[in-house]
Parts: sequence; structure tokens; C-alpha cells
Amino acid sequence: MGLLDGLLGNASDIDIDELKEELEPVLYEGEEIRLAYKVIRDKYVFTESRLILIDIQGMTGKKREYLTIPYKSIVRFAVETSGHFDMDSELKLWLSGMSEPMVKEFKGGECIIEIQKALAAGMFGKA
Repeated sequence: MGLLDGLLGNASDIDIDELKEELEPVLYEGEEIRLAYKVIRDKYVFTESRLILIDIQGMTGKKREYLTIPYKSIVRFAVETSGHFDMDSELKLWLSGMSEPMVKEFKGGECIIEIQKALAAGMFGKA
């Protein structure tokens, strides 16, 4: 159901071995991917030292923005799980030097708990 989930905007797991090849030019030597999700075309990649947000742009998807957020720059975060009538989950990241949070929405909420665990592990040096 991963493909259908991705098309509907639900977060779906990404095969880490395939992602390693794709991100070879972006990852530093020895950097390990811990967890990765895909939402429609965008990707959220958690390594032991940073969160990489990949914004895939354009009709062909060849243009990409790679936003790196070191865990040490995350001041706090919040997750909002989905409910019975509101099926969306939300991730809010407050970054050092920013007064307003960065907000990312997920359709369906199954992965938000794993994302919370990955962020906590990264922020507190347990990744």
C-alpha cells in the first residue's frame, strides 16, 4: 500500500539502500541514514547528525532542494497526531534564531511517532 499512500499524501517508508545511492553526493563519508519517509514527492531523511528535507520540484522532478537541519539547531519540536475526524498529523520544528516554527503536514498519522522518536534520538545524542 506504500504507492497508494504516497499518492494520497500519506508518509511511506523509503528503502534505505536505494536512498543511500541517491544521496551519495549529499551524505558525508560514513554518515548513516537511520530513517526515511516519502510524502508525495518530498522526502524526510534522518541521519545520526541531521534531518535532510528533500523538496522535489518541477514537472520532471529533476530540480531538488536539500535542506539540512542539524539536530543541534532544533530548539524544540512538537508532533500532533491524527484523530478520528482530522486524519492529518503535523510536525513543528523550532530552529535556533527563528521565532516561528517550520511546519510539515502528514496525511495520516502512522509515522509521526517514529519521526518523534528519531528527532528525540538525534537531539539527545542517541542516534
